[in-house]
Amino acid sequence: MEDVVVGPLDLAARVDEALAVQALAFGLTHDEIGVRRHIVLRHLTCPGARALGATTPDGRLVGFIYGMPNDRSHWWSTIVEPYLRSAGADGWLDDSFVITELHVHPSFQKRGIGRKLITTLTDRVEQPRSILSAIDVESPARALYRALGYRDLARRVLFPSAPSPYAVMGATLPLRR
Repeated sequence: MEDVVVGPLDLAARVDEALAVQALAFGLTHDEIGVRRHIVLRHLTCPGARALGATTPDGRLVGFIYGMPNDRSHWWSTIVEPYLRSAGADGWLDDSFVITELHVHPSFQKRGIGRKLITTLTDRVEQPRSILSAIDVESPARALYRALGYRDLARRVLFPSAPSPYAVMGATLPLRR
């Protein structure tokens, strides 16, 4: 992380740069980027939405995170609620901050940037806990979340049009260091 700085990000102004990072890190198609652009811009209008970016000294965006206080009426919550309820964990949807997206450019991964983004963001929220969803496979992302204190709340969560099942994870704040 030597030359990368984590700080405030005007995600609306830099949405295309952020989605280019997400496309590389997450393997999005051009059409998926278009859909995600609309979703990101809509999310940023939610009360309490926050974003941070990771930039190089020349201003290149190499990572970003954003999230918002959870709202049970939002699409994501309506999808995960039955899975959480069946696991006895639907209370996690209340008074939680949702990590909506966290992505780091592949050439900058494994440098602590994702960890710095998520801990810096969650350290600044009022909610006592955080929730997120991640593809339900053992991955570096899931290992990072576990190291920070996230645990599986529900597994094999199916989102419409997503090719793979997800896990919903939750952690009390502040995150583990």
